[in-house]
Amino acid sequence: MESLRMIDDWPVPAAAAAVVRADGTVAGSRGPAEQPFRLASVTKPLAAYAALVALEEGAVELDEPAGPEGSTVRHLLAHTSGLAFDEPRTMAAPGTRRLYSNTGFEALGDHLAKATEIPFSAYLREAVLEPLGMAGTELPGSPAKDGVSTLADLTRFAAELQSPTLVDRSTLDAATQVVQPGLSGVLPGYGHQKPNDWGLGFEIRDAKSPHWTGSESSPRTFGHFGQRGSFLWVDPEARAGCVALADRQFGPWAIEAWPPFTDAILAELRAG
Repeated sequence: MESLRMIDDWPVPAAAAAVVRADGTVAGSRGPAEQPFRLASVTKPLAAYAALVALEEGAVELDEPAGPEGSTVRHLLAHTSGLAFDEPRTMAAPGTRRLYSNTGFEALGDHLAKATEIPFSAYLREAVLEPLGMAGTELPGSPAKDGVSTLADLTRFAAELQSPTLVDRSTLDAATQVVQPGLSGVLPGYGHQKPNDWGLGFEIRDAKSPHWTGSESSPRTFGHFGQRGSFLWVDPEARAGCVALADRQFGPWAIEAWPPFTDAILAELRAG
C-alpha cells in the first residue's frame, strides 16, 4: 500500500506499520517487521484480551469484585473503577466517571493472577501470545504499559481482533461496544471528551474530536494508542485494522501525523 510510505516522513528514529484485512491477509507493511518496540499503553488491549480469555475459561466474571470497594472486573477494564491514573488512590465512586487508569489495569493484572494462580505475564503468554504465534512479544512489567512487541506480532493480533480464534465472536463484540455509556473523561493527549466512550479495554472512536484516528474512521473503530508513539486500530466498517509502531514519545508530531495517515489508509482500502 502506497499510503504506508507516509511513515518515512515521520520525525522518528524508526517506524513500522502494517494493514491487515478482516480475513487475516496483510494488505501491506513497511518498516522492520521483527524490531522490538516498547508499546506503552498499547499493552492494555493485550492485557484486556487475556482477561476475555479468562472470562471464557470461567476463571473470572465481569461483575465480580476487583479493585477498590464497589468496583468490578468490568469497571477496571472500562476505566470506571474510580482509581487515579497512576497511583492507588480512589477519586470517584465506581461507575460514575471515566478515569483512564494505569493503576486500574495493574489491579486487573493482580486480580487475574490470583484467580488463575499464574503470574499475569505468564497467563498472557499462555492464553494469548503463544496461541497467536507472538513469539516476539513480552510483558516484563506492568500490564498497563510495559509490553514490548514487533510489527509482525501486532499484525497477528490485529487479525485476531477481526476474526477471533481465542474467544467467541460475541465476547469480542461485547468488548468492543461502549460500556457504561455517557460518561465523560479525559482522553490522554487529546483533552476532555464528552462522552469518553470505552469498551472492555478498548477505546471506542464514536464522535470524539480531536482524536488520534482519522476523520474518515467510522464511529465503530476501536483500538488504543500509547505514549511511546504507537497505535493499533480496527475499523469494522472498513473491514481492516492498522498497526503503527515508532520509537519516539507521543507528542505534537503524532497528533499531526496520525490522522492523515489513517485517512490515507482508509482511502486506499476503499479504492480497492
